[in-house]
Amino acid sequence: MLNLVLFGPPGAGKGTQSAKIIEKYGLIHLSTGDLLRAEIQANTPLGLEAKKLMDQGILVPDSVVIGMIENKLNENKSANGFIFDGFPRTVAQANALDVLLSGHHLSITQMIALQVGDEELTQRLLSRGKSSGRPDDQNEELIRKRVQEYNEKTAPVATHYADQGKFQGINGVGEIEEIFEQIVAIIES
Repeated sequence: MLNLVLFGPPGAGKGTQSAKIIEKYGLIHLSTGDLLRAEIQANTPLGLEAKKLMDQGILVPDSVVIGMIENKLNENKSANGFIFDGFPRTVAQANALDVLLSGHHLSITQMIALQVGDEELTQRLLSRGKSSGRPDDQNEELIRKRVQEYNEKTAPVATHYADQGKFQGINGVGEIEEIFEQIVAIIES
């Protein structure tokens, strides 16, 4: 089973590359944002708990997110694998994910990080904001804050997987197909 963490800061191209990886390898996409919305819409116990917290402006705890991921693993036991998008964001989440997966006799196969400089990210997000209408992609100050938050809190997750020999960083600047070819080479090596 192929279990990938596609990693990188906001605007690195994770969404674009995730779609291509899913199409080529038939993986299940695990986006924590999508999982949260689906659980809330289905009125599951985890969804109700998450909604209550979100309505109070409180971040959904890791235990709830891990529970949602476990539900998805249980629903897709015969899958080719999973691609994790937007998770893990902290070393604590990476540890929790490792424990969850090992309980299913699985593990992360590889973390592939799309590496893009802060200025390039800022310009990409501002450009995306013009077409997407997403307010968080239209404010340069907010974009810089998001990138800084990623660098401070999320980037250390790469070290977690590097310590396990599962980290590969690639240049996330260039043609979409060229970047995808690099990802495929890593997956198939």
